Amino acid sequence: TWYQRRVHGVTLIRFDEVYVVYFKTNKKRIEDYENIKNYVRELYQIPAITKSVNMDHIKRHYYTSHPILNAYAIIPIGGGAWWTEPHNRNRAFDDSDTP
Repeated sequence: TWYQRRVHGVTLIRFDEVYVVYFKTNKKRIEDYENIKNYVRELYQIPAITKSVNMDHIKRHYYTSHPILNAYAIIPIGGGAWWTEPHNRNRAFDDSDTP
């Protein structure tokens, strides 16, 4: 459903910037998985999702709200905003070459 795509999209978008560092889910980032990365990029292109993502606010909230996990409220700079780049999912699922 639209609601599920929106909720999952926002969660996936903040995964690399917050969860990888904060919750130590750092074996691999979403950016390391080509297909999931492009799915997240596709979701981010949806205007309602784009409008709802404020990464500075998301990071400020997570890194300052839980003093037990981050006593000094250090907010990492993070990587580039890879999710804002165009996706290539139309290429990945293009079947125009099929006879």
